[in-house]
Amino acid sequence: MKLFGPLYERVLAWSRHPHAERYLGAMSFAESSFFPIPVDVMLAPMCLADRGRWVRYALIATVFSVLGGLAGYAIGYGMFEAIEPWLRQSHYWESYETSRRWFDAYGVLVVFVAGFSPIPYKVFTIAAGVATLSIPGFFIASLVGRAARFFLVAGLVRAGGPRFEASLSKHIERIGWAVVVLAGVLIAWLMMRGQ
Repeated sequence: MKLFGPLYERVLAWSRHPHAERYLGAMSFAESSFFPIPVDVMLAPMCLADRGRWVRYALIATVFSVLGGLAGYAIGYGMFEAIEPWLRQSHYWESYETSRRWFDAYGVLVVFVAGFSPIPYKVFTIAAGVATLSIPGFFIASLVGRAARFFLVAGLVRAGGPRFEASLSKHIERIGWAVVVLAGVLIAWLMMRGQ
């Protein structure tokens, strides 16, 4: 089943759109609080389309992702009772419960790990608000985790250049499914360790 190839081609076209930076900012904000698609799907093609602006793109993704994380924190802090029924019925409930246990054990370090890893960051931003983590600690951990991730992705794409783009488009299906499997295994392992 070809899923990632057509999506990659579409996002690559969006990344060359005159308003691509706005789309990247909006997607980064939304992904940190409620949107299910990771920012890397837009960031990597944008860096491929204009390798000279990789720092700018990583910075946009970082800033708007952290702002979206603060919005997720606000949702958890002020509106959890309103979203709890939906959260319980969604596939995010187990991740939410795990994140709460991790916050009790590790505090803001969990926010850093969630910001850098493929774990759904939005679940942790909302759970951080429910747990009323220290806002300055949450902000710093989010900033460091998100910046590390986005600058790493953008830098790797920048370094790879046209060879990377040719290789990526040739192997996108295998890479996409491998990432899905790896993320699933990582989440399952982390959930088993948290029990």
